[in-house]
Amino acid sequence: MKESKAKQRFFVIAPWIIPIAIIAAWHVLTTTGVLGANVLPQPIKVLSVFVAMLKSGELLTHITISARRAFSGLLLGGGIGFLLGLLNGFSRVAEKLADSSIQMIRTIPHLALIPLVIIWFGIDESAKLVLVSLGVFFPVYLNTFHGIRSIDPGLIEMGKVYGLNRLALYWHIILPGALPSILVGLRYALGIMWLTLIVAETVAAKSGLGYMANSAREFFQMDVIVLSILIYALLGKLSDSAAKWLEKWWLQWNPSYVRQ
Repeated sequence: MKESKAKQRFFVIAPWIIPIAIIAAWHVLTTTGVLGANVLPQPIKVLSVFVAMLKSGELLTHITISARRAFSGLLLGGGIGFLLGLLNGFSRVAEKLADSSIQMIRTIPHLALIPLVIIWFGIDESAKLVLVSLGVFFPVYLNTFHGIRSIDPGLIEMGKVYGLNRLALYWHIILPGALPSILVGLRYALGIMWLTLIVAETVAAKSGLGYMANSAREFFQMDVIVLSILIYALLGKLSDSAAKWLEKWWLQWNPSYVRQ
């Protein structure tokens, strides 16, 4: 019993060990002069900038704008990817018509399209929406398609034996069986979502965290640049934690996701 409680406490503390060690090393290296202020600012300076920008409301404005762009692109690109993954996964005809073209487009790095997207859409919200949508589309599509095609045929035959019609078969067997793969695609898409947004806001934006970091670069404000990077990392971690929570909630029937 005591070993079990000690193990539970360790699992609570464990995720914080490496981040705390990194911050401690950061503090030591910057305060002792091993790393100069032109390379990396001290953690306390980054914290003071965070508090100042939070009080002024500027930081929350940039975070809100960036989050809105990110999740709008996720809904658009991820939604289309999910629907096409379902269609091509269920239908061999649809797969033959569309999958090879989608795979061909997938080989084009979506960030390489930034100059073309700027020419077409300018630097307004449409450009960021298109880029983020392109980034998240493929992981959601591929994992949805793969999840549906990986369903055990024996389960489908069992459903037919029990008299399930096609709609019930999809709803009770195929979609639940594909859901773990779909959620993996979602987690992967969340990472690409923030990565794409960072680049898009740095290159073509008048607001947002990327714009804040790019403006700070012009004035050599290292503390603001580091703060922007840390906030991006925090937003990415929160998004991934939300996806993991969805996994535990939607996959309670799966032994691999049941809390021990």
